[in-house]
Amino acid sequence: MTGPLHLRGIALPAEEAVEFWIRDGLLTDEPVPGATTVVDGGWLVPGLVDAHTHPGAEQPGDPLDADLLRRHGREHLAAGVTLLRVPGSADRLPGWFGTEPDLPRVVSAGRWLGLPGMFYDGWVRHVGETELAGAAVEETLASGAWCKIYADWVVGEAGLDGPRLPADRLAEATRRVHAVGGRVAVHAQTAEGARAAVEAGVDSLEHGLGLEAALLDRMAAQGTALVPTFTVWRTFERVARASRSARFRDWFRTAHARLGPLVSAAYEAGVTVLAGTDSYGTPVLPHGRVSGEVRHLAAAPMPAEAAIGAASWTARSFLGFPLLEPGAGADVVAYDQDPRTDLRVLEHPARVIHRGRVVR
Repeated sequence: MTGPLHLRGIALPAEEAVEFWIRDGLLTDEPVPGATTVVDGGWLVPGLVDAHTHPGAEQPGDPLDADLLRRHGREHLAAGVTLLRVPGSADRLPGWFGTEPDLPRVVSAGRWLGLPGMFYDGWVRHVGETELAGAAVEETLASGAWCKIYADWVVGEAGLDGPRLPADRLAEATRRVHAVGGRVAVHAQTAEGARAAVEAGVDSLEHGLGLEAALLDRMAAQGTALVPTFTVWRTFERVARASRSARFRDWFRTAHARLGPLVSAAYEAGVTVLAGTDSYGTPVLPHGRVSGEVRHLAAAPMPAEAAIGAASWTARSFLGFPLLEPGAGADVVAYDQDPRTDLRVLEHPARVIHRGRVVR
């Protein structure tokens, strides 16, 4: 549906009655003659966000695939996810991904960066310790916003003793990236990796299984967000159960059990918590399921409204995108019921409006 549109409802998070018109892809509070009413009542949420997803390649080592990028992007958009943060991809994302009208907006971080032995060959850009800072600046400038660095990598017993990025190298890379106006996302599963990330002053900590609660106040003070990616740990549960290593099974069981209370404590400490699925488009990790991540956050526990915000207004603000206000891009998800009272409502949007067009 194209042309000027009209909508009214209760906007979250302010919980106030609003009325907007959409003209040239933007929200306005000035009436537009001839606009078609597409939402008349219900609850309006700023377009949803998956703050940690990896579209475009499904199997470790596969090259970035344009057809998969389009398919994965549309799967997100159908679920009301109008903005993706892609913290690492098999290759630098093409310029059209994130700008075409039938795909979500995208914040990229270029290629993953890690020391030799970290992550999957063919996906990560392996660099030495002395090369890291320069590579981080390169990926930041290429993406225009972020870079993604591995502080550690644990998928089995060998990973528990695998390479760790020295804290001083991560701090140097972070300083260099910040100097060019970029931001740093860091993958950390171990206590050592999480500590190095927080002490380096990175902008987001991805996963954080081993994060020490004593670091939460510092994270809040310096603005380091936590993206716990509960959804992905379903795959690790299977890996852990199948592992012959009792040491790895015990490590994962302990780390996973503490993640919910850790996220709850992070929220209470004032840390920005974001919803990210770590989806790859596989049957186990399909795209467009950020509503499930919201339920995991609420179960941590976090208040339902804060959990929704982690996949909407909080995430959009953190990434520099506007909410429901005149002049903002018209990315709106409408629901017939208040999603705060039943988070399953998020799975059934009545309308998805993206870039001023009704896409669902």
